[in-house]
Amino acid sequence: MDILDGIYSSRSVRKYTGIPVTQDELYEIIKAGTWAPSGLNNQPWRFVIVTDKEIRLKLAQLTKYKKIIENAPACIAVFIDKDAMYNDLKDHQAMGACIQNMLLAAHALGLGAVWLGEILKSANEVRTLFELPEAMELMAVVAVGHPASGAKAKSNRKDILEVLLKEI
Repeated sequence: MDILDGIYSSRSVRKYTGIPVTQDELYEIIKAGTWAPSGLNNQPWRFVIVTDKEIRLKLAQLTKYKKIIENAPACIAVFIDKDAMYNDLKDHQAMGACIQNMLLAAHALGLGAVWLGEILKSANEVRTLFELPEAMELMAVVAVGHPASGAKAKSNRKDILEVLLKEI
């Protein structure tokens, strides 16, 4: 898939078939995330793959978007390792790039994914559920699955001239 085609055709997918996502596909998504740029190449990202239904159901209770997590065959919780950070702003920007790479990788693999951020209100509970140390700060949960028919939402963007402040 051409990169620009992938960027322009990718959509948040919130409904999935019951087909499982393979470990190889999940690893490929995470690998793409790890290729995001990070300051000093510190790579502060850490991941938890959740395919166990019982754990997914517990995770789902921690967000108002619980139906998405309940119905996704896999979720990837994305954490920043506070012990690996060197600059708060730069490291958090790197996490956004990591998650975007993951979403594009899922799309390139023919999967659907959605970045769930509302769950951050329950970050401590998520960390406790996974029995992780306090140094792991939740950044997002990415739900992943094979898209159900009609699962991709239509989207549009503002014209470039609406967002361009200046050409100097």
